[in-house]
Amino acid sequence: MGRHVVTARLSLAILLVGAVIAPTRAFAGSTTSRSNAGTSTTVAAGATSSAANLSCAERAVSTWPVSQLADETIVVSVNVANVGAMVPAAQVGFGGLLLFGASAPTNIAATLGRVQARSLHGYPMLVMTDEEGGGVQRLTNVIGSIPWAATMGRNLTPQRITTLGHRIGDSLLTAGVNMDLAPVLDVDARRVEPGRADPDGLRSFSGSPEVVARDASAFMNGLMAADVTAVVKHFPGLGGSSLNTDYGAARTLPWSQLRTTGLVPFEAAIRAGARAVMVSNASVPGLTSLPASISPVVMNQLRQHLGFTGLIMTDALTAGAISALDLSPEAAALKALQAGADMVLVGSPQSPSASLALARSMASAVVSGVNSGALPLSQLRLAAAQVLATRNLISC
Repeated sequence: MGRHVVTARLSLAILLVGAVIAPTRAFAGSTTSRSNAGTSTTVAAGATSSAANLSCAERAVSTWPVSQLADETIVVSVNVANVGAMVPAAQVGFGGLLLFGASAPTNIAATLGRVQARSLHGYPMLVMTDEEGGGVQRLTNVIGSIPWAATMGRNLTPQRITTLGHRIGDSLLTAGVNMDLAPVLDVDARRVEPGRADPDGLRSFSGSPEVVARDASAFMNGLMAADVTAVVKHFPGLGGSSLNTDYGAARTLPWSQLRTTGLVPFEAAIRAGARAVMVSNASVPGLTSLPASISPVVMNQLRQHLGFTGLIMTDALTAGAISALDLSPEAAALKALQAGADMVLVGSPQSPSASLALARSMASAVVSGVNSGALPLSQLRLAAAQVLATRNLISC
């Protein structure tokens, strides 16, 4: 996501010696206690989806009506300048906000705090943005400039990448943002800016699976040390894909090749404690003809073969690879949850009212899927629990 934001570059030296902003925890990163349906809950920025925590989250959502379960799986996109208009999203109970825009209002933390305070269940929403570096970053007046991942891979040690990730995470959490849709784990040696033909290029740390595994995990660890949830992407690997999925149907490298290349960084990140994975919209020759984001086979590989137990989210379901199948975002949301995703995203927002209307329509399609028997209620409950467990430590 976010291929087209071009920001001014600061020199690497200035970036790395810049002062680290001490985090002033907004509501999204605060710690509070509450009880709900027999559970004792601590809202904590660095929560993990351990088996016990997830089990208790399932108990917490067991009394929620189907409509609220569906809402929890939906992310609403909004330009950061309009984030104050997202109070209704919190009141409805949508699980996340995805922030677009290069410049955040000076009162962004206070505004997000007011939005979070209106959350339907009292649990913080996942507030996320794309802070990868280079031409894919947001909120530059808050975060500062970040080098392309390829620049990091060529010039920085893993320790310095972790330090940089920690600085970014501190700045995000200070602004009230608790999730970063980064780092990119795709393996791509092409040193080009991402575009129609190549979704990665400079977004990739390297053309070497081992280097990507090392450096992307280092970036992830820095974010996690700052209590920001990193989302590693784009499973099972977009490096070498036929097209950018924003523009139309695309294929990854063959599955037989990905198993020894593209999967290597994901295996490393999962071993290192990754809490969230974004699944791409590309099909995978030799594994599935469907976009990975709506493919049960791909989700099964992630859960059963790689042993991932955390949050699975889709790439933008408004992408060209999805619309090429004549699937609306609503239909794609249902298919993604049926396949095994926990949370669904859409791309660049229009007006706040249009974004909220689309989110409501997607949630309604999920509810209809449950009511028709197309989506088991137990599966939707588990998806909602995964979202809840990502930012909350729950005992029961």
